[in-house]
Amino acid sequence: MKSDPNMVIRTPILTEESTIQSESRNQYAFRVDPRANKHQIRDAIEAIFDVKVVAVNTMNYQGKVRRRGRVSGRRASWKKAVVTLRQGDKIDLL
Repeated sequence: MKSDPNMVIRTPILTEESTIQSESRNQYAFRVDPRANKHQIRDAIEAIFDVKVVAVNTMNYQGKVRRRGRVSGRRASWKKAVVTLRQGDKIDLL
């Protein structure tokens, strides 16, 4: 996989839970490329936002099966990364 930072990080996840984590624990959640590993995610966050990453936790989500009448389909699987920043660093997502 190419290590272009904009290809590794897809979108930030802005939910109520992720907002609370960013305020209390200095952790930020992102949707990332499913093929990216923790080292690539760390390098991409540091390059894009100019911050120091302390830890990266990743989770793989399987797409849910959805039905529309008799036709059964599946949503896309995706990967989530929770990034912990150094004390004093901050990412302004809005």
